[in-house]
Amino acid sequence: MNTILIIDDEEKIRTLLSRIISLEGFDVSQASDLKNAKKRLEMSEFDVVISDVKLPDGSGVEFSKIIKEKHPATEVILLTAYGNIPDGVQAIKNGAFDYITKGDDNNKIIPLVYKAVEKVALNKRVIQLEKQLGDKLSFDNIIGKSKTIQSAIDSAKKVAVTDATVLLTGETGTGKEVFAQAIHNASNRAKHNFIAINSSAFSKELLENELFGHKASAFTGAVKDTKGIFEEANNGTVFLDEIGEMALDLQAKLLRVLESGEFLKVGDNKPTRINVRIIAATNRDLQTEIENGNFREDLYYRINIFNIQLPTLRERVIDIEDLAKYFLIKFSQKAGKKITAISPEYLEALKQHPWKGNIRELRNIIERSIILSDNEELKIESLPNEFQILNNNQQESTRPLSAFELASSEKIHIQKVLNYANGNKTKTAELLGIALTTLYRKLEEYQIK
Repeated sequence: MNTILIIDDEEKIRTLLSRIISLEGFDVSQASDLKNAKKRLEMSEFDVVISDVKLPDGSGVEFSKIIKEKHPATEVILLTAYGNIPDGVQAIKNGAFDYITKGDDNNKIIPLVYKAVEKVALNKRVIQLEKQLGDKLSFDNIIGKSKTIQSAIDSAKKVAVTDATVLLTGETGTGKEVFAQAIHNASNRAKHNFIAINSSAFSKELLENELFGHKASAFTGAVKDTKGIFEEANNGTVFLDEIGEMALDLQAKLLRVLESGEFLKVGDNKPTRINVRIIAATNRDLQTEIENGNFREDLYYRINIFNIQLPTLRERVIDIEDLAKYFLIKFSQKAGKKITAISPEYLEALKQHPWKGNIRELRNIIERSIILSDNEELKIESLPNEFQILNNNQQESTRPLSAFELASSEKIHIQKVLNYANGNKTKTAELLGIALTTLYRKLEEYQIK
């Protein structure tokens, strides 16, 4: 039950407010002055404090600053008999949630209390996540209660305590680096470096230099020996994102690291020995890349000791609300806006969206919506225009298929094979004789769960 403290020297006002707010199901306490209020706050934690501005032993405006310093999660609503702009400005500067004039409070106070309580709940969630996070990301910080994400977390926890090489697969934006960091921090290498690099962000020559370093005079401008990522991460973990983009000759050098724990720096003829754990990630179908001659089969078997397939946001729609609320808190604070709620229509639009960019796309949409919003609640009109257009097109494309259409037969066949394979998409793709990426496209196109 949410707790409310009312501070006012006028007993009739305290009693009236207490009765009104109690009828809404809140646990209400009272104090007649700042001295008693301080004692109450020392004895108990309150979600919301409603205080008169002028009290017998001090100012509610100044007291709001003290409350926010000692109890940052508590929201303060100030009441005054006469509207005073300077006091109102100072109250907000001191961290007060709002400042209203008495007389209007009977109509305004209940909606205001609900908004303050909702903000408190959101802030407590952020504080909890940040406390869990500390300086390092752990599995507890991965948001989601769906079976698909929990299954991935369980697998990651099991492999984290080993030294096995891990391959994280899944669409872009599904949180592969977050998982890699959590695996590292749960391993016996946690005290050593975790270094991430995106293989697609560099040319072949630059990537080689970044990974393995170089000797002085190895090329023009190389004036001294330079360590690469593998050497910097010695005894720690290297996360190779988008490994499917790596050039074949670099794949050979990476294979040597995995097999012998050594490599040659650029311009060196003496091998450097290191001890690192490698976690790789890709959104490509590496088996198809092998067939096309773009990826080494021997390297695939070395990095795929333990595979974790991260679910798309479409496969974990149940988690969208929690993720959206997390990003709401984060970006509304960053933007300096008092946005504390998400409308049901807005949330439903998020759940209906295809999310090809997954969590990264959701994060982007929430941040942009906060910038566009002028309300204390994210509403459907806060969504970027192209999001609304795409959703309208998506709804049009998901019309029921006629039984006479070829697509209808294909959809039914895919669904039957998927059921036969107990939902295993890799096995389904094999049975259908199509690439896994093609299957994912068909599942999305036909909205097959």
